[in-house]
Amino acid sequence: MGAGDDPVSAPGTDGAGRPGTRGSAGRIQPVLRDDALVTDTDAAARSAPESLHFWWLGQSGFLLQWRGHRLLLDPYLSDSLTRKYAGTDKPHVRMTERVIDPARLTGLSGVTASHAHTDHLDAETLVPLVCANPGLRLVFPEAIRPLAAARSGLPEASLLGLDAPSPGRPSAPGVPGSVSLGAFHLEAVPAAHESIEADGQGSLTCLGFLVRVGGWTVYHSGDTVRFPGMEDRLRGARIDLAFLPINGRSPERGVAGNLWGHEAAELARDSAIGRVVPCHYEGFEFNTVTPEAFEERCRSLAQPFLRLRAGERGSLVPHRGADGPGAGFRGP
Repeated sequence: MGAGDDPVSAPGTDGAGRPGTRGSAGRIQPVLRDDALVTDTDAAARSAPESLHFWWLGQSGFLLQWRGHRLLLDPYLSDSLTRKYAGTDKPHVRMTERVIDPARLTGLSGVTASHAHTDHLDAETLVPLVCANPGLRLVFPEAIRPLAAARSGLPEASLLGLDAPSPGRPSAPGVPGSVSLGAFHLEAVPAAHESIEADGQGSLTCLGFLVRVGGWTVYHSGDTVRFPGMEDRLRGARIDLAFLPINGRSPERGVAGNLWGHEAAELARDSAIGRVVPCHYEGFEFNTVTPEAFEERCRSLAQPFLRLRAGERGSLVPHRGADGPGAGFRGP
């Protein structure tokens, strides 16, 4: 977290050594890892069940928990990309140790994949999750249904493809725009990685998700840059918490890019987002940035933010006003 900020909540560094330090392989060590992370999720459920807890699992992966209900957003919890690209001109050298074995994540209402890239839709993450969570459902863009089925191994009834209208384009006919998974209601919104694209049936290939739970609205953008009208759509959603990528885009990387840190801060401010958490950095050496530019721009705009380290928890504490828990909550 940035010094001088108004953090939502972030517990201590119980568990996997000193956070942010390098291990024997030179990788960043998560704040909480494996057993320590599982212990923390259980402790949070017991001690503050009415709060909305969230853990950064690295890259664009987040775990949400409210009243014991759990939703997993875009997890990448393997070394499949490191192996795939070893010895090529685009090596995916991991910067941060894996936060948790996916088989340890249980009690999930569902999991999302915002688009087809493996760091968001990873077979080596999804298959153990499916085995550990009978009845698990996967939410994804309808346009990538065949790939979602192949990588997850899930039956058709557990595959929930969504679509969303985008500027100048309606939703694809017959494709839903939202779904409920236990306590969580997910609504699809467009994402532009680096442009808004659709398949031959008119379904978007990349999405973001608005997640409503316990009186809060959480926005997971997926991989995206800013596009016309984006802030208007988000402002209308009254977002309490957003997870936005900050790794930016450079042609020499050879991969589609995302928001730069200062752009993420500006989007959050222009969209009236209560608090923004940066992600999609410190994953791979060839495709990362430091978060300082994001933090500096947030401070200059008076935009509340929370910088988590891998394996660290943040929490939204319910505001108990006349309208009940969670109503109108915009910070600690």
